[in-house]
Amino acid sequence: MAAPTLSLDELSVTTLRLLSVDAVQQANSGHPGLPLGAAPMAYVLFSRFLRFNPQDPKWPNRDRFVLSAGHGSALLYSLLHLYGYDLSLDDVKAFRQLHSRTPGHPESNMTPGVEVTTGPLGQGFANGVGMAMAEAFLGATYNKPEHEVVDHYTYAIVSDGDLMEGIAAEAASLAGHLKLGKLIYLYDDNDICLDGPTNLSYTEDALARFEAYGWHTSRVADGNDLDAIEAAIRAAQQETDRPSLISIKTIIGYGSPGEGTSKVHGSPLGADNLRKAKAFFGWDPAQSFVVPEDVRQHMLEPGQRGAELQQAWNESFARYQQEFAAEAAQFQTSFAGELPAGWDAELPVFTAADGALATRQASGKALNALKKTVPYLFGGSADLASSNEMPTSSDISFQPGQYHYNNVWFGVREHAMGAALNGMSHHGGVRVYGGTFLTFSDYMRGAIRLTALAESAVTFVFTHDSIGLGEDGPTHQPVEHVAALRTIPNIIVLRPGDANETVEAWRVAMTKPKSPVVLILSRQKLPVLDQSQYGSAREGVAKGAYILKEAESGQPELILLATGSEVSLALEAQKALEAEGHATRVVSMPSWELFEQQDKAYQRQVLPPSVRKRVSIEAGSPMGWHKYVTDEGTVIGINRFGESGPGEVLMELFGFSVENVVAKAKGLLQDEPAEIEPKEVLS
Repeated sequence: MAAPTLSLDELSVTTLRLLSVDAVQQANSGHPGLPLGAAPMAYVLFSRFLRFNPQDPKWPNRDRFVLSAGHGSALLYSLLHLYGYDLSLDDVKAFRQLHSRTPGHPESNMTPGVEVTTGPLGQGFANGVGMAMAEAFLGATYNKPEHEVVDHYTYAIVSDGDLMEGIAAEAASLAGHLKLGKLIYLYDDNDICLDGPTNLSYTEDALARFEAYGWHTSRVADGNDLDAIEAAIRAAQQETDRPSLISIKTIIGYGSPGEGTSKVHGSPLGADNLRKAKAFFGWDPAQSFVVPEDVRQHMLEPGQRGAELQQAWNESFARYQQEFAAEAAQFQTSFAGELPAGWDAELPVFTAADGALATRQASGKALNALKKTVPYLFGGSADLASSNEMPTSSDISFQPGQYHYNNVWFGVREHAMGAALNGMSHHGGVRVYGGTFLTFSDYMRGAIRLTALAESAVTFVFTHDSIGLGEDGPTHQPVEHVAALRTIPNIIVLRPGDANETVEAWRVAMTKPKSPVVLILSRQKLPVLDQSQYGSAREGVAKGAYILKEAESGQPELILLATGSEVSLALEAQKALEAEGHATRVVSMPSWELFEQQDKAYQRQVLPPSVRKRVSIEAGSPMGWHKYVTDEGTVIGINRFGESGPGEVLMELFGFSVENVVAKAKGLLQDEPAEIEPKEVLS
């Protein structure tokens, strides 16, 4: 047992340290260095500052804590267990094991108390910025004199690796500009990264860099000095118009034989070194997963105080409801992840008389309509608002002193935007979206992937979706991007074919609570399809694919499948094929993912297994389309980079013309039919 000279604070820190490294050792996998070095700062934060109720981890006015250095997850699980969350000691012992609640990096949909799924360095840094943005917007929206409904901090523990990542630079720059004074990051400054000393690659003055971003910075010379850490956090809280970065000098792997070296970063200490570490701290080397009873009771106290704080907040909110009933109702609706009554009442319906519209234009009209009925729809563009068809007025944008506006100028910071949106979504109280060109989705792919893993309700709006954007040339013409996005699990990709399909794509995006939705939109104008002549976009888009126009000359012998700007091309090709006596069905297929969610009967209705002559038409990579066209069909796509030139000229050049579609289709129809039974196309 620990030496009797330790104070209760010191004993608690030691418990955190050794509980964490016991978990790593038992798993024979993990990162013991950060828990041994950073446990004191985490203890000070949870014990002396963090407002939370472990019995209700989703209390809206709790402080948010993000472990951006997610490899140190053993420390986070020890914190959650000891501070009273629904995470047992057995859960801690099951660290990194199959189906456990304590995975190798924190996952918000798996572990109570984990605010957001972090992992790759820098993501949590930007997640926290998004949370602080949400707090500022909601505070400005709902707070009234004598009614502070939203008033909390966002804290994070960040590492050298976090600060090296480009995404952190983007996010820090934005946070400094926005003067997010309730954002406080504790920097585990230990001079070591995975491969060795940080001075091999990282020698700038990090605090000077953050001061240039507009942050308040400070240093704590000794990472074991609890009172100095507390004083630094209190000073940061006084900085109301600057985010704060506190450099806390720690020793990675403190107390272990390998302390101060990269050896303790990402490998278990080993049985012998673990015994030596326990002896260093005055612990019985023969015992594991020890939690002294006085420590357990002591560390439950902040959560008990948090429950009292929540009760007081509930009583205050009840008074707020009486005085501001409409605002209170909206607050509750938004934090429940719901939409207000009549949220879709303003969505436009387009007719052919409206003339041709780019789907990005239709998206802009739908977004403006939604912002009228869903005031907490919060987001913006990465400096492409005028191209993405999003609100562009700087007079009504989210800025210092005007946090109540729901239009965000992210600047040219795609990666940070993606991760900030994820953080906003997990903060709660807002429905979020962000836009840029489709080709720039590469810059934010890491954030999109984690958004999908975290089951966040985020809408990504990607315009300029193909070679059809024209003269900007192949650097800006996405070819492989739609296919790449479709490979991400738990994501819905929608490439609508006209203005009405675009509106319905937004309807899908607003009603999917546990997966991000990606809208793929055209720069060029497309005809508005007459809803009285074709299949219903309202019903069809929600199912991912639908019969847009049935064959006119009997049972179809051929199916044309298309997305986006190629849907109207498919309809034109159908006319030509029907004129030559070829019964042809046109299927609009805006979303593979939604189609795969439908039952087998519906899938067979749209794509009958008996009709195996099929042509898919999409101005992008052909990857994946063969599942739908069968071995008797063909894919019209693009397997090379584009060129600079007018969009309509490029589409013709790359085979997206009526003549080429008809030629490909007739080539299939002229083949001798295979002497085999029709096979299932869809698994």
